[in-house]
Amino acid sequence: MTADTDQQTRQYLLARFWEAALGFWRNGGGRTARVLTFAVIAIALVNLVLQYRLNVWHRTMFDALDKHDGSGVLHQTVIFLPLIAAVVGVAAAGTLAKMTLQRRWRAWLNAHVLDQWLTNGRYYQLNLVPGDHTNPEYRVAEDLRLSVEAPVDFAIGIFSAVTSAMVFIGVLWFIGGELTIPIGSTVFRIPGFLVVAAFIYAVLASGSMVIFARGFIKVSEDKNQAEADYRYVLTRFRENGESIALLGGETEERAGLDGAFTTVRKRWYELMMQYFRTTIVSQGSNGLAPVIPILLCAPKYVVGAMTLGEVMQAVSAFMIVQAAFSWLVENYPRLADWTASASRVASLLVSLDRLQRAESAGTTGRIVRKQAEGGVLRLRDVSVTLDDGSAVVNEADIEIARGEKVLVVGESGTGKSTLVRAIAGLWPWGSGEIVLKFEGLFLMPQKPYVPLGTLRRAVAYPLSPDEVDDAGVRRAVEEVGLGHFLDRLDEDTTTWEHILSGGEKQRLAFARVLTQRPETIIMDEATAALDPPGQEQLMRLLLERLPDATVISVGHRPELEAFHTRKLVLEYRADGARLVSDESLQTTFGRSARLLSKLLTRRRSRRT
Repeated sequence: MTADTDQQTRQYLLARFWEAALGFWRNGGGRTARVLTFAVIAIALVNLVLQYRLNVWHRTMFDALDKHDGSGVLHQTVIFLPLIAAVVGVAAAGTLAKMTLQRRWRAWLNAHVLDQWLTNGRYYQLNLVPGDHTNPEYRVAEDLRLSVEAPVDFAIGIFSAVTSAMVFIGVLWFIGGELTIPIGSTVFRIPGFLVVAAFIYAVLASGSMVIFARGFIKVSEDKNQAEADYRYVLTRFRENGESIALLGGETEERAGLDGAFTTVRKRWYELMMQYFRTTIVSQGSNGLAPVIPILLCAPKYVVGAMTLGEVMQAVSAFMIVQAAFSWLVENYPRLADWTASASRVASLLVSLDRLQRAESAGTTGRIVRKQAEGGVLRLRDVSVTLDDGSAVVNEADIEIARGEKVLVVGESGTGKSTLVRAIAGLWPWGSGEIVLKFEGLFLMPQKPYVPLGTLRRAVAYPLSPDEVDDAGVRRAVEEVGLGHFLDRLDEDTTTWEHILSGGEKQRLAFARVLTQRPETIIMDEATAALDPPGQEQLMRLLLERLPDATVISVGHRPELEAFHTRKLVLEYRADGARLVSDESLQTTFGRSARLLSKLLTRRRSRRT
């Protein structure tokens, strides 16, 4: 990527960030956002007035000292106490208003990004598409925080710098007057020489900072990405600790962790050298700034053209003007860090935008999902593809009646799981039409999710524990073989993910189904971690308790055929797997299930 392309990409990302972030003032924060903004501006103006008053105090105080005026010194000391109290109070109020604005803005933008991320399974789809959106959790938590904190500080800083420069340039102009420099018979006159000196000094300092820190933004971006990648590797190590321990993979994992941290160290070193260079500029600037106005005013003071109070007022004003002009010197590193964080947040938003556009009506390359009138599930010429258009499953055309128990089989890699994810709405890419009843659809993956909190919450998930009957939960937990956990049902711990074995997690998933009683159940190898007796027990329990539910299963074990009435066979082809067989399973259970389904259908028709 060329420097121009890199710059254009950064500008585009920053524009996308501001498009989202400014929504807080347009429609998100409402009156609160405007009131807080006004309060921050008003406090900054009051602080400017107090700064000017302190500047005048310096002149009066030092004039009194120069004249050995004891009463004058005492008077200025008395004035100083309420003045400094006012400065402290305004500073505290400014901090409160600023941080309240940052907190409210972050809360709104956090909700906005989460809304985009959690809608229509995009958090899952991001794992399936290319793009600069790795470690989205770090971007939402850390990068988003930095990207809203810094702009408020920058805005206040710029506003204060501009207003301070306007006020104190006037102070320097009138106090310093003009400087006369006799050279031979010619006298050079420099009007407002202190203003000219402050401007030249600030240009030199800011120019030096730009030259020394020109690579700061790229280095900061790389360092943030390396930190996020290292945190991700550590998280994966913790989450898969049991498997790693059982396999004795500590040495290999340590090598991976060391490799990720080596990248962090390299990026840290690059950032350290950037800070080293900018520190030289900033500290040099801060060290010279108080001395320059004294040296410039010394000739006029010596000849009596300026009082000591005027010299000290000029020094104070020069420092303020120099700080205003040199705002970039002090804030360039943080500005670079903010640019990196805002760009990472924007990259996530751009990827979410791409998914959102793909969801719009009429977009090509998307499977169309329609609401069914009854309980029938239809796949009409459905092809499932990757996001780049590569076919996984081609031209599937089937109809599954309500209450049918369908088993999808095929060799590994034929796209069975991808097909059921497309039916569940998690996999959007492809063509054709899927017609089903959206309500009452329940997906049972091979690795069930165990949320934080109590075991009761895990059984009720995704419902709230308050929405599920206690007796029903206890009965389901007992029936699926987790009765030994009943006395710990309300134990609030974050370790259920690690307490439960793989088989117990799958039993937990069956407890969820029995508790929530969905109409359509999609099982993606949902019994793979169970032994054959456990699988038979749970499948019989499921079909006895929910005989009217439509079940679509993906599995490899031949024993599963006993619990289904129909089998679909997928076969790998170069242009995408195809359904090559659709056969009725003539098992004892299959005949019983079909008879039961007919009886239930007749019963429903009589009721209607």
